[in-house]
Amino acid sequence: MSKYAIIQLQGKQFRVSEADTLVVDRMELEPGKTFETSEVLLVVDGEKCQIGQPLVKGAKVEIKVDSEIRGEKIRVFKYKSKSRYRRTQGHRQDQSTLTVMKITA
Repeated sequence: MSKYAIIQLQGKQFRVSEADTLVVDRMELEPGKTFETSEVLLVVDGEKCQIGQPLVKGAKVEIKVDSEIRGEKIRVFKYKSKSRYRRTQGHRQDQSTLTVMKITA
């Protein structure tokens, strides 16, 4: 069994292992920078499991920002029947790709 953690970033929870890549909403960090998050909710290392209440004390996850990308285009379509009302709008979300470097508990 491998080592993994449940972390919270930008109000969302992610299950991460070392060397995992995740795509999140754009972060205000430049590509190539690293940061640590201490918002770790759960750490599992083989048979050993640490559950936070709400956070695991002393646990940290080191994350590196790889790049900034744009997500797929989403079409927003508004329609009202019998009144000839139709509106189409597109949206592409700015996103950051992250790599998990190290999990310490």
